[in-house]
Amino acid sequence: MEALKYPIGRFEPLPDYTPEMVNGFIKDIHYLPQLIEIAVQQLDDYQLQTPYRPDGWTVAQVVHHLADSHMNGYIRMKLALTEDQPIIKPYEEGEWAKLPDVKHIPINVSITLLHALHTRWTNLMEHLTAAEWERTFIHPANGTKHHLKTHAANYAWHGKHHLEHILRLKERMDW
Repeated sequence: MEALKYPIGRFEPLPDYTPEMVNGFIKDIHYLPQLIEIAVQQLDDYQLQTPYRPDGWTVAQVVHHLADSHMNGYIRMKLALTEDQPIIKPYEEGEWAKLPDVKHIPINVSITLLHALHTRWTNLMEHLTAAEWERTFIHPANGTKHHLKTHAANYAWHGKHHLEHILRLKERMDW
């Protein structure tokens, strides 16, 4: 079950990241919308409503979740860049996945949103200074500081994590 839930393993932050690593995270985030679009383009409604694992989200919920999560990630980065160690607002991602927009909106809307969002987000990251990459925000659940480099690493991982959910489901189902 762990392999189905975390197909590329859990996110493991490092103490620091080199500029080359950060550039790799930016590229991962930049290309995610295209990779998601390719991964789901031939899926029918039945396939889109198939959970990627038992008790997991459907493919459609995963796509909508990526848009929701990455909007939050982008906003958190902008908050950290414009405020002194802001305390971010967490959200109940599992509850968001049950809302009407997830149930009734086609996934192409969230894919289009991801394309636009990731264009803005990667442009922002490509122009950050070394000092800006050191800025932080605070997560209220445990009071920990999150550096923007780690934040970028986490979202690069997050996109690959959910992309792999879709790709492995397609492989298991022989789609």
